Amino acid sequence: MSEPCRDLGERSFNFALRIVKVCQTLDDAPGAGRMLGKQLLRSGTSIGANLEEGFGSQSEADYLTKCSIACKEARETLYWLKLLAASELLPASRLSDITQECNELVAILTTIVKRLKEKRHA
Repeated sequence: MSEPCRDLGERSFNFALRIVKVCQTLDDAPGAGRMLGKQLLRSGTSIGANLEEGFGSQSEADYLTKCSIACKEARETLYWLKLLAASELLPASRLSDITQECNELVAILTTIVKRLKEKRHA
């Protein structure tokens, strides 16, 4: 596994850990907060899980698929983070750093998927 992949794997793991901590707070909230927390937990931890699967893939096509799924999950996670902030279920200030990290993961994964697709069609 190359160094950038290892770094991305570690970064996505650390992001998932932060998501878990945010969701622990939401788990104590009644109603919408708890439901949104479950959605956030699912998508936010799925990013790294899909990347780990991709790192062990048996083909470039499989790796592309896993990176594409991770990218979609990152975009979904970004949606839930924005919704939590906009609904004021959690203070926007508490979510700003994790939202920025999610934006960066989306950008990185979008670039990886785009380059892999270009490579396949070259």
